[in-house]
This record gives sequence, structure tokens and C-alpha cells, in this order.
Amino acid sequence: MSDPLGLVSGAGGAGMRPIGPVGPANQASGAGKGQDGQGFRDVLMDNLEQVNSAQQDADRAVEDLVSGRRRDVEGVILATEKADNAFKMLQAMRGKVLQAYDEIKQVRV
Repeated sequence: MSDPLGLVSGAGGAGMRPIGPVGPANQASGAGKGQDGQGFRDVLMDNLEQVNSAQQDADRAVEDLVSGRRRDVEGVILATEKADNAFKMLQAMRGKVLQAYDEIKQVRV
């Protein structure tokens, strides 16, 4: 049984990294930078790439199952659920960013 996503063995990617709060120690290295020195744009782009990769892996797993190169239905279901959850989280993050932008627009200068 092949495990291209590393879901069974745990050797695959760790999934989306949590974005930690910007604390006083992190603010000294740069305003708006995350714990490892990445800015919001960098973290967002990394997460977009991870979601895209998860969707491509799920598509590949489904194609392999249909073509007969793969027999583990459970692995295909896990891959599609992982991609679906990642996309839903990305949509939720988009909604929060748009909500924050709307709040900022309401601020009077």
C-alpha cells in the first residue's frame, strides 16, 4: 500500500503551521512579523501553497484509485478530507481578513 501523503506513517508534511501572536519579543525584530521573522504575506503565501499541494495530492490520489494504481480507499478519503479541511480553513481566514478590513475602513481619521 502506497502512502504518498504520509498520512499513515506520519512522515509527510505537518500540514498548516499555526500562526502565533506577535509578542513584545517579536516586535523588536520587525513590526508585523511572525515568530520566525516572516511577515503576514509570507505566512499567507506558505499556507496557500500548502492548501494547493494538499488539493493536488488529493486529485492525484483519486486519479490513482480510478486508474487502478492504488487500492487503499481509506487513504484517498483521508487525502480528500485533508484537502477539504485545509480549503475550509483558508476560506475562514479569508473571511476574517475581510471582516478586519471592513472594520479598519470604518475607523475615522
